[in-house]
Amino acid sequence: MQGIQGEVFFVTGGAQGVGFAVAQAIGTAGGAVAIADISEAGVQAAVERLAQQGIRARGDVLDVRDGVATRDVVARIEQDLGPLAGLVPCAGITRTRPAESMDEDAWRDVLDINVTGTFYSCQAAGRVMLERERGVIVTIASITSFGGQPGRVNYAASKWAVAGMTKSLAVEWGGRGIRVNAVGPNAVDTPMLRKGVPERFVDDIMCDRTPLGRVARAEEIASVVLFLLSDSASYINGAVIPVDGGLTAGFLTHRQGRDYASTALEHARA
Repeated sequence: MQGIQGEVFFVTGGAQGVGFAVAQAIGTAGGAVAIADISEAGVQAAVERLAQQGIRARGDVLDVRDGVATRDVVARIEQDLGPLAGLVPCAGITRTRPAESMDEDAWRDVLDINVTGTFYSCQAAGRVMLERERGVIVTIASITSFGGQPGRVNYAASKWAVAGMTKSLAVEWGGRGIRVNAVGPNAVDTPMLRKGVPERFVDDIMCDRTPLGRVARAEEIASVVLFLLSDSASYINGAVIPVDGGLTAGFLTHRQGRDYASTALEHARA
């Protein structure tokens, strides 16, 4: 894919889930990929899996809340793999609590990792790419960047912030050769989803209210990220693209949108 082949990309949160799927997609398209994650065992396993597929990869243990450490990782990537062409900051967490009883740690951890960590990653990668006036960043927003969810006020605040950050960086850096966009996934079938959301809720609520009737596969999110990283998206800048199976296309939906929710329409259908 043009703009990927032979280039170097940095993916945070790359040990599993969407992050690993993005790293794999980049490597399959001919790019070299550096992943970072807070789990040392996860990083090692992910790099081994990528290498087994013939993908040029390296890994670092990184807490994205540490701006200095993030800049150091970017420097090592450029030393070992070459000039950085793109960044996908996938590191993120969720801590579900009722708003009235949400403790300080649940609020702070989500905002620190999802917002501050994303900014530090963009800042560190942006600095080196701006020197060459060439590069691309794709952040990970959410359907929750377009609305709210009960029990996830911290997560919603963080993902609205990521969307705003994406647009601000696109405006600030677009004229200096750096495109910045975001994808906004619906629920994705990852360990974080299966660990944090009851299966009944996934089936009865998430899938029921999504027109395509299912959650996304990580590879489906990665394919849109790969497109945005490539030269095929060369005039897309500042966009937050829903990748949500149609969830945000409507409202008051039920049974994948087949409920007419109107007496007149229900009679017409009969």
